[in-house]
Amino acid sequence: MYKITLMKRNVSNPLALAVLVLLYERSMHPYEMAATLRERHKEESIKLRYGSLYTVIDLLVRAGFISEKKTTREGNRPERTIYEITAAGESEMKSWMREILSTPAKEFPQFEAGLSLLPALPPEEATDVLETRVEFLKKDIEQIEHGLEEAKKMKLAALFSIETEYRLAGLQSELAFVEKLIESIRSDGCGYLAEWKNWHEARKPEKNAKNAKNAKNEKNGKNGTTGKDEKNGKNEKTGKNKMPRRK
Repeated sequence: MYKITLMKRNVSNPLALAVLVLLYERSMHPYEMAATLRERHKEESIKLRYGSLYTVIDLLVRAGFISEKKTTREGNRPERTIYEITAAGESEMKSWMREILSTPAKEFPQFEAGLSLLPALPPEEATDVLETRVEFLKKDIEQIEHGLEEAKKMKLAALFSIETEYRLAGLQSELAFVEKLIESIRSDGCGYLAEWKNWHEARKPEKNAKNAKNAKNEKNGKNGTTGKDEKNGKNEKTGKNKMPRRK
């Protein structure tokens, strides 16, 4: 068993790790790196943009993890710089791989954030949007299962689609969780249904307007006057509405 020591890395973008692994395989120029990642569908697991790729390459060069091997030119095409991994880069790549595979890290997926704020929607609407998510999950699962079947027909070793298997397992687990959550909300609001409904009911605009009007009427009632009484009272102070004196 490896003893893993977590460390702050000079370059921490997953795309940088992908570059190190590619160059550990063989020397490449940036365009070839991007094409290889896309050909292997790694962009489904690692965010890939050409601008980000060149930024990452520059950071790896500065850190001493990769270096320029040579520059080539084909015909009238622009020069291409071919990079290779250094001894320090190989050591960094292996250390980084051991760390991310062995040590769970806290991530912040958007769905988890949404679940943490779920009461902001009324229970009926919450179940409605969750049902929409169920349909999307089922479509994603179906699409991934089809892709894995195609890979199996092509006799592609499972080793090269492990990340897809992992994603499928995660989606299946999420689907089961969301379906159970919908049932729980409908049955008892996860133990808070009445309060959850009442809180949203009290926040409806027409309800708030009615409450404000009732509060105003109650206030006038406590003062023993109505709007008309207040006006008459004001007129008495100014001399209006007084009986005329006899001469």
